[in-house]
Amino acid sequence: MKPWRFAIIWFAVLLLAVQIAEAHVTVNPNETFQGAHEVFTVRVPNEKEASTVRVEVHFPEQISISRVQPLAGWSYEFTKNAEGDNTGIVWSAEGDGFRDGEFGEFRIQGRVADDAKEIVWKAYQTYSDGSVVEWTGDAGSDQPASVTKVAPGGGHNAGDHHAVSHQAQSNWVQSSAALISWLALVLAIVSIAVVSRRRASKL
Repeated sequence: MKPWRFAIIWFAVLLLAVQIAEAHVTVNPNETFQGAHEVFTVRVPNEKEASTVRVEVHFPEQISISRVQPLAGWSYEFTKNAEGDNTGIVWSAEGDGFRDGEFGEFRIQGRVADDAKEIVWKAYQTYSDGSVVEWTGDAGSDQPASVTKVAPGGGHNAGDHHAVSHQAQSNWVQSSAALISWLALVLAIVSIAVVSRRRASKL
């Protein structure tokens, strides 16, 4: 395979990988500490022509969620067990929801268990056409559940630290996607020019 063709394929694979990563429902931060009082952000991208109108997230035993930040255009309701503990949350769109090409972020606050090792977030995304995408799979699957790793210790200021980390991570993903897109475009233009020149030299 010629080097320029290999380069095109390589950049295409990178671009696809970034797009796939951005398309998943994720919960940030992706790392926290045992016993931390943390703010978690649920990012929900819309992947279809239909709109996202409902988002449900289950809370595992390793986290105790007590607060939610309201989001304009959406209502919410906690699901509870027999003891009255919050076991999940459902956000429902009051209007059109998130349309094609859009995404939304929901924020919740709670405390990480002292013995937690990781938090596996199972999420269910419902579209206006009635279809439901279950983000509950293992890592590497087509529909993976988001996972937050939990490290020992950390204290009560972990949320402030990870608010900065989440913003940096978000900026990095967006910048990487833009950079790869531009590199792929430049490489495509150069490749077309090379092919055109070779064809012209044969005439």
